[in-house]
Amino acid sequence: MDTNVVDAQLMARMFLAGAKNLESKKEWINELNVFPVPDGDTGTNMTLTIMSAAQEVRQVSPLTVELVSKAISSGSLRGARGNSGVILSQLFRGCSKIWRNETEITPENTVAAFQKAVETAYKAVMKPKEGTILTVAKGGAQRAKELVEANPKISLETLLRETIKSMEEVLDKTPDMLPVLKEAGVVDSGGQGLVQIMKGLLNGYLGIEEIEPEEEEIRRYAYRVEFILKNKEHISVEDRLSFVKFLEEAGGNCAAIRCDTGLKIYLNTDDPGAVLTSALNYGYLSRIHVINNTERPDYPLHLFEKEELENAMQDPEADLENEIAPAETEGEELPEESSGSFLNKTHKEVGFIAVSIGSGLGDIFRDLGADYLIEGGQTMNPSTQDIMTAVDHVDADTIFILPNNKNIILAAQQAQNLISGKKIIVVPTKTIPQGITALINYLPDKSPEENEAAMREEIRSVKTVELTYAVRDTKIQDTTIHSGDIMGVGDHGIMAAGKEIDDTAIASLEKMVDDQSELISVYFGSERSAQDAELLAGRIRKSFPNCEVEVSSGGQPIYYYIISVE
Repeated sequence: MDTNVVDAQLMARMFLAGAKNLESKKEWINELNVFPVPDGDTGTNMTLTIMSAAQEVRQVSPLTVELVSKAISSGSLRGARGNSGVILSQLFRGCSKIWRNETEITPENTVAAFQKAVETAYKAVMKPKEGTILTVAKGGAQRAKELVEANPKISLETLLRETIKSMEEVLDKTPDMLPVLKEAGVVDSGGQGLVQIMKGLLNGYLGIEEIEPEEEEIRRYAYRVEFILKNKEHISVEDRLSFVKFLEEAGGNCAAIRCDTGLKIYLNTDDPGAVLTSALNYGYLSRIHVINNTERPDYPLHLFEKEELENAMQDPEADLENEIAPAETEGEELPEESSGSFLNKTHKEVGFIAVSIGSGLGDIFRDLGADYLIEGGQTMNPSTQDIMTAVDHVDADTIFILPNNKNIILAAQQAQNLISGKKIIVVPTKTIPQGITALINYLPDKSPEENEAAMREEIRSVKTVELTYAVRDTKIQDTTIHSGDIMGVGDHGIMAAGKEIDDTAIASLEKMVDDQSELISVYFGSERSAQDAELLAGRIRKSFPNCEVEVSSGGQPIYYYIISVE
């Protein structure tokens, strides 16, 4: 490039190129997940975060460095998903603090922006770990500073190239900083995502065009979502057709087939939460499956043409006799970009928001007093905006948020910092059982502060293991795992691995139950029956006779069982 400065137009183009490069690499980044679970989602979370910002950048008018900077910051903050997405949004926020005061971007203020980005991101994380995206960002910022100090007239191209080179060197060292990365044979996925963004920025600066797919059909979406929709008789034809249109826009490779109990829908999408939430407006859902697309899905089904899908939607035949309707969503209008359901809209002094997926788990949280459920969890982390939207629709002076997943806590805390007018308390529940325990221990006659302290104390006694399958061969924590093996994923890593679900569950519990344990709770997922769960419960009672065992339907996808010990 002849110029050594970047104006607003080029800045926007560079940012969009960075977002595009990340999106093209998201599946590869997902596969860097340390644990071989079927929901590794760092690449997806970072992509959805940066795409939220990209959407705002495209709407900026007039184009100024200040307005582009603000769009990048606000869009990424609200669209942040997962820990990696929140940290990425904080890096962008830090850059914006510098660039929003500039009329053009230079090597000098780029160094200042990178330094502020690292400072801001580190402050956003309570216990930052080295060997992560933070370390990669810090290494790049430090190298950029050294380059400009050594040569104040350095070109932007050289600055970017050398900074990226340094970031890649730091990325390659992340396994030496985090033993779990070395054992799994991967580098940090968040750091890799940041490197891909930087490479895209350089491509945008140089005017290098990305090669577009020849056909839309070869685009790869992050998830495949499957469910059975049982039509509500009162839904009009027009509304059903609007759902067909939504499905067309929400993803690709939509397939549908009429079955005995309703309409079975298959769809590739980047936002399964939005699809499931919209579907609730048109019928009752059952047999929900959300699958991470680590490989290109194979569809043996006939793909419906639009007219055929419309006809299937219009078929009112449904066996609703044994169906439970969603929790009081009928007639409610959900806000845009929301993936949740209303449970209570009357004014209260204290309200509760819980993140959960699965009809059974939703019923449990509703019965315990949750006012709003955000559909999501391990497979689909809700964004900061999703959480803010939920807060907007809970009419309470004080609102407790239960993330129920360690990868959602940062997004909830970020929402907390962006909300005014209501007192927001984020209880750092890392699992569904912790969220249930927190709600059980809420006492109306205590102050919010006293309840928060009590909840935090009680959730410490809850141990959790989740049973799922491995998507690749690996060795982690001295455990050799083969693709298709059953894994018990605990609070701090793999508890056990084996060929059979129940055997792995018992092996996991043997490492969790001690002399102080009193209660074992079993929540069975969408792929297990009540009979399956009772058979497992019988084995648990026999193996741990001093513990009470409770069995509940969770309905969660991907995880056969979620089991807690208290």
